[in-house]
Amino acid sequence: MRLQTVESIVRALNDAEVPFIVVDGLAVVAHGYGRHTQDIDLVVSLEPGRIVAAFAALASLGYRPIVPVAASEFASAEHRARLRADKGMTVLSFHSDEHRHTPVDVFASEPFDFDTEYAAAMVQEIAPNVAVRIVRLQTLMRMKGDAGRPQDLADIAELSPRRQMDNG
Repeated sequence: MRLQTVESIVRALNDAEVPFIVVDGLAVVAHGYGRHTQDIDLVVSLEPGRIVAAFAALASLGYRPIVPVAASEFASAEHRARLRADKGMTVLSFHSDEHRHTPVDVFASEPFDFDTEYAAAMVQEIAPNVAVRIVRLQTLMRMKGDAGRPQDLADIAELSPRRQMDNG
């Protein structure tokens, strides 16, 4: 993953006025556990117009979905539900030849109440005038627990002391 690419992605989505929250590995790093992560995972507000804007913003950086899904299809709640049910899709992965070291995953469903988490998210400036919202620690840990993969459980073990400090 390249920081310059992350900055470009955040700037493009912000410029397109797409509400999004960074989750998973990059959020773990933002909350203080310095582990390596390969991609950037985003929860985007799944309102149709915002999805179309997100696809356009990512396309401006050369990103395309790995599977053939048009923005208008992904904007349809029914189509996303079919992708989740028929294909087991939890995220739609994007790849860019120009930014091949930084794939992007966009969640196919909102794993939390988006508006609540967006308002509560930690805001970090990653470059001058480039702010990003990071999912709050308690929500990140719940998401990790729900996923239950070995890396998620390791992340929980590393983040648990930080959560206790935040609550103490």
